Amino acid sequence: MENQPVLYGITTCDTVRKARRWLEGEGIAYRYHDLRKEGLSADDLAVWMRSVGWEALINRAGTTFRKLPDAEKQITNEAEALAVMLAHPTVIKRPILAQGERVTLGFKPLVYEALFAQG
Repeated sequence: MENQPVLYGITTCDTVRKARRWLEGEGIAYRYHDLRKEGLSADDLAVWMRSVGWEALINRAGTTFRKLPDAEKQITNEAEALAVMLAHPTVIKRPILAQGERVTLGFKPLVYEALFAQG
């Protein structure tokens, strides 16, 4: 189903687990995409960057980012951000809920309720 939302994340992330439980509890059909196992396409990443901005996508507080070499942490533009996120998908803030061009970063039950109340 083309309009079916896709939830991007990693299975070990507590916030991703909460989002999945919420979607399932509300009976909302979605597809789960594991960033660690399935990777990430440059096309998806481009949509996300247009929607929320590359700065918001990078989880600078996360373990993956902190373990990067200092040279890779010095991200100053979209091209550098794209390269780092494609090379290290787990540096991306999670979860990402994508439905077409609509992209929601993170999980807050009230935000999800509003999204799905709109249809």
